[in-house]
Amino acid sequence: MKGVLWMRTFKKFLSAALSAAVVSMTAIPMPFAASAATQASGSYNYGEALQKAIMFYEFQRSGPVAPDQRNNWRGDSGMSDGSDVGLDLTGGYYDAGDHVKFNLPMSYTAAMLAWDVYENKDALASRGQLSYIKTAIKWATDYLIKCHPSPNVFYYQVGDGSLDHAWWGPAEVMQMKRPAFKVDTSSPGSTVSAEAAAALAAAAVVFEDSDPSYAANCLSHAKDLFNFADSTKSDAGYTAASGYYNSFSGFYDELSWAAVWLYIATGDSDYLDKAESYVDKWNRQGQSDIIEYKYTQCWDDVHYGAQLLLARITGKSIYKESVERNLDWWTTGYDGDRVTYTPKGLAWLQQWGPLRYATTAAFLADVYANSGLCSAEKANTYKAFAKQQVDYALGSSGRSYVIGFGTNYPKNPHHRTAESSWADSMQIPGYCRHLLVGALVGGPDQGDSYDDSCANYTQTEVACDYNAGLVCALTSLYRDYGGSPIEGLNAIETPTNNEFFVEASVNSAGSNFEEIKALIYNESGWPARMGDKLSFKYFIDISELVKAGYSAKDVTIKTNYNAGATVSGLYPWDEAHNIYYVNVDFTGTKIYPGGQSVYRKEVQFRMSYPENVNVWDNSNDFSYEGISTTPGSSPVLALNIPVYDDGVKIFGNEPGSSGVKDASITPTTATFDLNPQNQADISVAVNANGKTLKGIYYGTTALVKGTDYTVSSDGKTVTISKSFLSTLDQGTANLKFDFDAGADPVLTVTITDTTPVVSAEISPTTATFDLNPEKQADIPVSVTYNGKTLKGIYNGTTALAEGTDYTVSSDGDTITILKSYLATLDEGTANLRFDFDSGTDPVLKVTITDSTPVVDSEISPTTATFDLNAENQADIPVEVTYNGNTLNGIYNGSTALVKGTDYTVSSDGTVTILKSYLSKQPVGTLNLIFDFNKGTDPILAITVVNTSPIVIGDLKLQMFNSNTQSTTNGIMPRFRLVNTGDTAVDLSTVKIRYYFTEDGTQSQNFWCDWSSVGSSNVTSTFVKMDNPVDGADTYLEIGFTSGAGQIAPGASVEVQARFSKADWSDYNQADDYSFNPTDNSYVDWTKATLYIDGKLEWGMEP
Repeated sequence: MKGVLWMRTFKKFLSAALSAAVVSMTAIPMPFAASAATQASGSYNYGEALQKAIMFYEFQRSGPVAPDQRNNWRGDSGMSDGSDVGLDLTGGYYDAGDHVKFNLPMSYTAAMLAWDVYENKDALASRGQLSYIKTAIKWATDYLIKCHPSPNVFYYQVGDGSLDHAWWGPAEVMQMKRPAFKVDTSSPGSTVSAEAAAALAAAAVVFEDSDPSYAANCLSHAKDLFNFADSTKSDAGYTAASGYYNSFSGFYDELSWAAVWLYIATGDSDYLDKAESYVDKWNRQGQSDIIEYKYTQCWDDVHYGAQLLLARITGKSIYKESVERNLDWWTTGYDGDRVTYTPKGLAWLQQWGPLRYATTAAFLADVYANSGLCSAEKANTYKAFAKQQVDYALGSSGRSYVIGFGTNYPKNPHHRTAESSWADSMQIPGYCRHLLVGALVGGPDQGDSYDDSCANYTQTEVACDYNAGLVCALTSLYRDYGGSPIEGLNAIETPTNNEFFVEASVNSAGSNFEEIKALIYNESGWPARMGDKLSFKYFIDISELVKAGYSAKDVTIKTNYNAGATVSGLYPWDEAHNIYYVNVDFTGTKIYPGGQSVYRKEVQFRMSYPENVNVWDNSNDFSYEGISTTPGSSPVLALNIPVYDDGVKIFGNEPGSSGVKDASITPTTATFDLNPQNQADISVAVNANGKTLKGIYYGTTALVKGTDYTVSSDGKTVTISKSFLSTLDQGTANLKFDFDAGADPVLTVTITDTTPVVSAEISPTTATFDLNPEKQADIPVSVTYNGKTLKGIYNGTTALAEGTDYTVSSDGDTITILKSYLATLDEGTANLRFDFDSGTDPVLKVTITDSTPVVDSEISPTTATFDLNAENQADIPVEVTYNGNTLNGIYNGSTALVKGTDYTVSSDGTVTILKSYLSKQPVGTLNLIFDFNKGTDPILAITVVNTSPIVIGDLKLQMFNSNTQSTTNGIMPRFRLVNTGDTAVDLSTVKIRYYFTEDGTQSQNFWCDWSSVGSSNVTSTFVKMDNPVDGADTYLEIGFTSGAGQIAPGASVEVQARFSKADWSDYNQADDYSFNPTDNSYVDWTKATLYIDGKLEWGMEP
């Protein structure tokens, strides 16, 4: 997009608009499943939609064309990427409707697609889509591996956004510079490196079974990239994407996201610990301590995905509550707020790409609903939401937003290569030349209005990250509701215009000359391609000159205007019939579909007979036929001026030696159905035009005459045998008719297969199993084989054991899933796939419940006291009665205590809260929640006291606040140091600390308004506390330069300080530890501390 792509990244800057968009509800609506929009069946072919949504990534490819490409309008592109840094950085995906390769959204895309495979591998495999989505993942990860040439170097972007967006044309003919940008240890980029680590780790999981060596390579790079991101923890070097893909969420969410996938890939608990260690660093909602929930998973903020995976892995309440808070906000509402809904039911987050957010939220909702971590009521709500949002994208509002799917889908996406303008203009050709199959556009406005205009980028642009969530959500619905992908789907198009051609007119004429004005055009698009070896021939008949006694060498050729061609003299074509041509060769001149001055080139050339030989006759000139003959008129399409690319004719007609044209066939396209009931020979009418058919070829393989095809006795009909056609695979077969001369016509045959597949069936398809020992029962399943053979039963990728986990009756008609197996499963949903040798595998969806009465766990004691006085500090042992439950962890609010560091668990189950942890807590009441997997969590209430004496040294600190308002944008402490001892103190050894809470993330500014030792001799620094406490997460440390001198016995020094946030936003200083709300003159103040040579000499630290 031109210059304004950056707007879609301004997530944080849209917060005010988002707040306005959030519905403030005095009464939250009825449960989501009850809405009319959700009750609508919305019956769509989810299989077809999924298939097309995956195909979209083939159109976004950069690099060389792959053999598996299913379209004819994408070609090699970006082939010199990385050459500026001496690397091969070809490959990867173009980001959106532009051609920059931004690795942050690309890595996000790959990770999401891999997550889809992780969740729904069987559904993807059931109708052939698994290989396509794995190819889509690998196209990205192959490139990411190239971008990582050494452990601490990562090339995170290829292409300059400004240069790229200044041009509107197809990727295949880009001419702008495409620099590569990197991060390294001196200029790190933790966000983009960690996201790439997540993508590669997730890919390792996906490819572990099918390609273990590739999976190992992905995992090795993922580990190195994670270590690089984790050790640097900085985005200082991530600058080239600024204005396009800024990391507003910071890098801690990506570090958690990557660490979770590394844990899944390796089973190494260190990665799980890492993932959880950064949870406290995730963004919070507003000024609260609640993890942010009013958004969803996206390229900028991946904590939403990380917390869902952590919830499922650990079962901890902190993650479950945060996931449900987010999903409730998207569905029924949370705390009186809910995301905006359009009148027709789209959960509308913001104006730029609302559908990407809604469909991604739909995927998360479905995954969590199937996790068994929430109530059945919530699961139903979340799944209904997922279906409603995907159905909206597919057409429930009256129009589809997925190109090439459903009715009234978008026709004019904001996409350079799809529109394929040859003139660097959105207005030319005035329509989109290519169908961007499967692309999800940004979506409607808040009122369901959509303007299908290429220039309307906020609504019509597409992007790799847009489709990622859509693919994931569609797979879930395909798994649950089925659908039929289109057999042999491809995007082979028929060109809508001549790609290469000449327009010509008579510039001027006389009785012995003719001057031609000709323009050669490159409007290629199937695919767009460079024309630097183009030429054309202008044919004339000089019979009248020969009759007058002259020859071709008497004809002179001169150019009047020439934009880069070499114009020849007359060359013979059919010398016996006096047919000659002028060769106009533009070799070395770049003619390409990239702008007004480069997609066409003009030449004006004059052909003259000798002076006074006034016999010029145009009427017999082959190339004169059809051009504009009025001198000075506008050039018109010239079919008889053929165009050549490196000597091969690509457009127009040539005169034959006897004026005979090329052979031709009718039809040139046909369809063959592999269904035995529909198979039929294909008859082709042949107009040989004097040529001889030498054979027919499929690629380099010659068809056998008499076996694969027959020729009628008159030679006018060729019949392609169905016995040959039935050996071909689904897709497209090009059969070349090889004649002895001229251009060889091609018959393009689309091979389909409508053979019906009758799959095996089971009954029932749903069941419930209760883990309560008193209610456990086997589940019998009736099987209708329909000629299929049962190979096994799978729960995910794990095969059930016949005889142990299930039995088959002697007649085979009943399969019994044994309660002994079912009792090993966790609460939630288990999808048992019956694996047959062909057809669609039926699935038994078993809902696992547990009505077993829960006995709460107990602790003793439930109250305790801890003294911060170092002489009295002691661990607190807690006896635990587990009652069959499992301790997940211990929490202080939403912060998890670290096992082994903050507490220990003995072999008999006794928990000991360590004094090393307790000594860091503030005075007051500390409530530690013992988080068990079931039942009510008991709480240990610890009263934290401090009997330590306050330090009172010889150097006294007095203080008051000159501004005592609770809410203020400037905090103004006044300090006075009084030396009550008998020895002078060097002020350069003195530090004063004032403790407060930042109330935000803005940087702080300090001023010394006045000091008795001179303001220039006062220093300051702001320090974030490693262990924040109530009333203090930061302190201002004031010091003195050597120029401040000494404070003599009995003397005093004053400092009048002031500090504010960089954006002048307010503090709430009422709860700050060092704040003095009452005094307006100096008093002894022990809540600000004073140090000499680093030793506490006055006051008490918080």
